[in-house]
Amino acid sequence: MSRIVVHGLEKSYGDARVLERVNVTAEAGEFLSLVGASGCGKSTFLRILLGQEQQSSGVVIVGDGPIVPEPTPQRGIVFQRYSVFPHLTAMQNLLLVEDFRSGGPFGRVFGARRRKARQEAEAMLARVGLAHARDLYPASLSGGMQQRLAIAQTLLGRPQILLLDEPFGALDPGIRVEMHDLLTELWTEHGMTVVMVTHDIGEAFKLGTRVLVFDKVRHDPQFPSAYGATITYDLKLDRKTRASSHHLAKVAAMVGATRPDSAMATTAS
Repeated sequence: MSRIVVHGLEKSYGDARVLERVNVTAEAGEFLSLVGASGCGKSTFLRILLGQEQQSSGVVIVGDGPIVPEPTPQRGIVFQRYSVFPHLTAMQNLLLVEDFRSGGPFGRVFGARRRKARQEAEAMLARVGLAHARDLYPASLSGGMQQRLAIAQTLLGRPQILLLDEPFGALDPGIRVEMHDLLTELWTEHGMTVVMVTHDIGEAFKLGTRVLVFDKVRHDPQFPSAYGATITYDLKLDRKTRASSHHLAKVAAMVGATRPDSAMATTAS
């Protein structure tokens, strides 16, 4: 279920083409980091993989068949903006995961299953540093805490494919490193296929097993939106060894990053 195959994908909005000629295969358990300039279609590509949007043409296969044109529990996502339920406490937000998954016609689990769901939720809150906030509503949490809660909610669902859209941008540096470690731990435990959009080159190299650069290769000065972005660079990484400064600098130059030195610092953290 967690293998992804994309062939000849294109996405347009009216006459404006956002993506074109996108071809990529992600084997089960791979971690793809997507980088590129703002507005080059990375998040659009992620929404297509989620089923939130449909491609204009091309083929997207998830597992053994074409992608289902709607979000499913097998595909979890963490957006850049916080996506938790404001009327529920932190604990209730996490309990809702099991309610949605196994609640049946009542939309809620009871008895032993409820107790087990609560234990798992408490353990996850502790892992993301929110044990003290279990009974607080999102409005009482900082932005970074809300994002940690959103990440916890998604990871608790144990999706086979995890989609991340700038999930760590709102977090303090120390918390971000902790979340990197947690994500890596859970990715290793559950063998998820991960596709992450990030503007942090160092983060892309630190977490990913592959770094994919999205960019436009065709341009029309009279009609800038005539052509879309595609994958211009696909670098496979060995997580046991650090990426070379040459590769970091090359990718940083491709996406217009002005501080490749900061990327090196992130990979070393």
